[in-house]
Amino acid sequence: MARPHFTDEFKINAVKQITERGYSVAEVSKRLGVSTHSLYQWRKPFSKPAAVIQEAADQSIEIARLKKTRSCY
Repeated sequence: MARPHFTDEFKINAVKQITERGYSVAEVSKRLGVSTHSLYQWRKPFSKPAAVIQEAADQSIEIARLKKTRSCY
């Protein structure tokens, strides 16, 4: 069975529930169906300021686009 892939937006919203809204990791994990380990891992990069997160997400999207374009040749 393949591992689920979560978008950066999903991860950011999950982390915000913990860091900004005060929900526990266990509660968010159960509600979203994500392991607590994943939430702790996501908290490291996605608890940074929104501008930094958005810039990293934009870069990831651009890299993926470039890779896709490159594979077409």
